[in-house]
Amino acid sequence: MVDYHAANQSYQYGPNSGGNGAGGGGSMGDYMAQEDDWDRDLLLDPAWEKQQRKTFTAWCNSHLRKAGTQIENIDEDFRDGLKLMLLLEVISGERLPKPERGKMRVHKINNVNKALDFIASKGVKLVSIGAEEIVDGNAKMTLGMIWTIILRFAIQDISVEETSAKEGLLLWCQRKTAPYKNVNVQNFHISWKDGLAFNALIHRHRPELIEYDKLRKDDPVTNLNNAFEVAEKYLDIPKMLDAEDIVGTLRPDEKAIMTYVSCFYHAFSGAQKAETAANRICKVLAVNQENEHLMEDYERLASDLLEWIRRTIPWLEDRVPQKTIQEMQQKLEDFRDYRRVHKPPKVQEKCQLEINFNTLQTKLRLSNRPAFMPSEGKMVSDINNGWQHLEQAEKGYEEWLLNEIRRLERLDHLAEKFRQKASIHEAWTDGKEAMLKQRDYETATLSDIKALIRKHEAFESDLAAHQDRVEQIAAIAQELNELDYYDSHNVNTRCQKICDQWDALGSLTQSRREALEKTEKQLETIDQLHLEYAKRAAPFNNWMESAMEDLQDMFIVHTIEEIEGLISAHDQFKSTLPDADREREAILAIHKEAQRIAESNHIKLSGSNPYTTVTPQIINSKWEKVQQLVPKRDHALLEEQSKQQSNEHLRRQFASQANIVGPWIQTKMEEIGRISIEMNGTLEDQLSHLKRYERSIVDYKPNLDLLEQQHQLIQEALIFDNKHTNYTMEHIRVGWEQLLTTIARTINEVENQILTRDAKGISQEQMQEFRASFNHFDKDHGGALGPEEFKACLISLGYDVENDRQGDAEFNRIMSVVDPNHSGLVTFQAFIDFMSRETTDTDTADQVIASFKVLAGDKNFITAEELRRELPPDQAEYCIARMAPYQGPDAVPGALDYKSFSTALYGESDL
Repeated sequence: MVDYHAANQSYQYGPNSGGNGAGGGGSMGDYMAQEDDWDRDLLLDPAWEKQQRKTFTAWCNSHLRKAGTQIENIDEDFRDGLKLMLLLEVISGERLPKPERGKMRVHKINNVNKALDFIASKGVKLVSIGAEEIVDGNAKMTLGMIWTIILRFAIQDISVEETSAKEGLLLWCQRKTAPYKNVNVQNFHISWKDGLAFNALIHRHRPELIEYDKLRKDDPVTNLNNAFEVAEKYLDIPKMLDAEDIVGTLRPDEKAIMTYVSCFYHAFSGAQKAETAANRICKVLAVNQENEHLMEDYERLASDLLEWIRRTIPWLEDRVPQKTIQEMQQKLEDFRDYRRVHKPPKVQEKCQLEINFNTLQTKLRLSNRPAFMPSEGKMVSDINNGWQHLEQAEKGYEEWLLNEIRRLERLDHLAEKFRQKASIHEAWTDGKEAMLKQRDYETATLSDIKALIRKHEAFESDLAAHQDRVEQIAAIAQELNELDYYDSHNVNTRCQKICDQWDALGSLTQSRREALEKTEKQLETIDQLHLEYAKRAAPFNNWMESAMEDLQDMFIVHTIEEIEGLISAHDQFKSTLPDADREREAILAIHKEAQRIAESNHIKLSGSNPYTTVTPQIINSKWEKVQQLVPKRDHALLEEQSKQQSNEHLRRQFASQANIVGPWIQTKMEEIGRISIEMNGTLEDQLSHLKRYERSIVDYKPNLDLLEQQHQLIQEALIFDNKHTNYTMEHIRVGWEQLLTTIARTINEVENQILTRDAKGISQEQMQEFRASFNHFDKDHGGALGPEEFKACLISLGYDVENDRQGDAEFNRIMSVVDPNHSGLVTFQAFIDFMSRETTDTDTADQVIASFKVLAGDKNFITAEELRRELPPDQAEYCIARMAPYQGPDAVPGALDYKSFSTALYGESDL
């Protein structure tokens, strides 16, 4: 017993080998491993041996007839080895060693060994099949040997979509018979018993030979004989099976069926080429359809985002001020609502749009398609420019709102102050013009005249004291005009009236003085005590009025220091009250002294003090008012102090949170930078790590929400500065948006690397090697290589780009690929794309044209009917809608130009 085997790849057949195939080289063993041993099959069912004898004999004769011979008995006619060697020469197309012509047993064994050696040289390992068994006419061993030959030379090379031979042949049968009713090919035995599957195979490729619709499932013998006769007559496939044997067997022999079906496969191999071509075209068209869908999605999303920006910017640039603080605060609340509710979804849309754009460009590069160029005005850069304009408008709008609120607050304060001072002044001037126009001096006595002169002097003193208030009123009115106060017209009208009246009082005062001086010689007596009282009472009265005005004066502060300054000033004012009280008592003492003198000298006073209208009752009344206003002022200042302390608490509270969130965002930005450079493990591990990192960032969002709440409290309290932190809410928001965008972009880069790796068939080890080489030369960890760094990286990978003419030309070629925009930098994605193109094969326009040519039957054009027959419906219609009419000299009606269509898919102008 002799074993034949090969040293490297091999196939095994024999009683102990698994029968239907085993496997060296990783193919036939896999697709036959689940079948029963061939010798066990024979022992189980003698009908199978009969079917194998007939089928194998017919198969051998289909080849031997090419050499002008045939066999009658398969286990007898191969015993001398001569026809066996001839069979192997015919089916392999190779010459075997010269056979020995002797009739002795040793000659026969030597010839059979030569045949078995040839089979072993083809990678088939034969176990327990020796030359002696064949020479002795062992039927079981002879059938096993012939099955080995059939597997190796008729079935092994059949593969559909990278399946094994048996699975590939089965898949081919399933696809070809799928459209036919009552046909369901699941195996190579009972699926063929009714004969419909054989007829369907023939009808699919040669419909003119079979009237399939007239066949009946309940008449298997007629169906089988019809298929066998047509195959023998028109397809040159000899009849290898008997219809009655197949129908009469519970389970037909699988090897016999496979052998016969393989003849159909080889007979229709030309159609198989067309199917392969159709599959390639379907794959290319599917890529193009998906890319066009992504382009349409980008255009739509970009249009929507740009339209939102276009609508929003005019609203942010509308700087028409409102008249009241309440109206401006409502605008501020609307702006906060925009920042909290309306803008965040648009930030996500912008980020997602950039990710979709990068993914689309990656897919286009991987499929050798031209880069996507969005419509005019919808580039990523256009969106970024619009977004930058939007954020500038936001910043300006917020600053304008806050400044306008400050202005209106200041205006309200000034307007109230103006009204208070104007009311006090108008109350003082009431009746003064009538008093100054009196001509009482014409009939007065000398003493009366002197009294009138002194009274007028007191009035002039009072008038001078009121000059400061008039100037303050005018100054406040001027400031209101400069700050564009909405009610400036009424303010100006009232101020002008006060000024005109003041000028009139000045003129009247001067006229009365001149009149009194003319009669001064006649006026000498005056009550000195009344005069002294009047002189001291008037300024004291003015002091009390000023004090009451100051105590009722409105104030506005923004810091603890400012309110503490007001409290200090108020305390200083209260320290002067004892001296003022002593002055009051002194003035009242003068009045009492005048009363005492008049009474003691029986002088009858004609009335009140002729030199002043400020009576002791007025002084006491105003003094009591001052005493009442002091504690009210104390209470108002303490309330404001409490408010400022609360504001300071809000500042510190915001600063404490901002000083944590701000550095955290900065730290995360730096960590993402390091992660994107120092990525370890598989791309899936990196992607998983980045997504977990992204979730940890998103989980931090409540801290920003808390900060937003604190910021809103600060704005509601009208707090405009914070010395406890350098971080503003605007800085935090921008940092957060940049952080989310950066991690999303980093994840997208890894996803694109996975797309590149999977599409190009790059192994994980290659990807890690590319990353390690890139990082090694990326000295500044900037994520890109300069020309010299990139050249060093290429040299380390074995590229000949040394500094000579040939090396420089090669390097310039590579740079034009990885840096088409001549930016001087090579990104990692560009580096990966280049390395994947260098190491893998991709579809090309030439390949697609060749595939269409197969479908067109070598014609220079293709018809819509041919496209619909060979391609799935949606992809056939896709081609028909986009192919231009064929204009060549051999054109026929309805001819379509598949060459220009194929070059357009790859962005090429011609071949």
